[in-house]
Amino acid sequence: MRADARKNYDHLLEVAREVIAEHGADASMRDISRRADVGLATVLRHFPTREALFEALLCTNMDALAQKARELETSDVPGEALVSWFREGVAFVQSYRGVVAMMASAHSDPESALYAACATVHAVGERLLIRAQAEGTARADMTGVDLFALMSALGWAADQPAFAPRGDHLFDIIASAILTKRASDEVEKVG
Repeated sequence: MRADARKNYDHLLEVAREVIAEHGADASMRDISRRADVGLATVLRHFPTREALFEALLCTNMDALAQKARELETSDVPGEALVSWFREGVAFVQSYRGVVAMMASAHSDPESALYAACATVHAVGERLLIRAQAEGTARADMTGVDLFALMSALGWAADQPAFAPRGDHLFDIIASAILTKRASDEVEKVG
């Protein structure tokens, strides 16, 4: 991509990030084009669908989430690594209102522009889960799909005004349901 085209692309993404942060996943492509001071055709040339726009917006976040999982895979405490990554994953799905439904739908639709990114997040989370299961700190009956679903559910709850204030409490409940025991529990028993 030429330098000027890259600059325009980055500008569109920044404006889209702001508009979507304000209005959620239903933000208008027309509003994005107005705020970016470009024609709608310019926005659509770069992002022909709403999913393509979200794929571009979320790619950086998903890459960072996948990288964090890779770093945590070497942790000496797999259960805590899983919960740490899960917390970051929940924060990620909460980054844009309304994105949870798009991600959940894309998870099972190989034709979706978001499918590959969702599959990556699912796979890295599953690897952390398997490590924690092997250590005996995570539920043996969970799968990576379950983990992704719980992450999405907590993201959805945070989008709901009635549940948003209880987000941390709900996270703690879910985390304690994922783990059968935590390393800190073992330390307390010994001490």
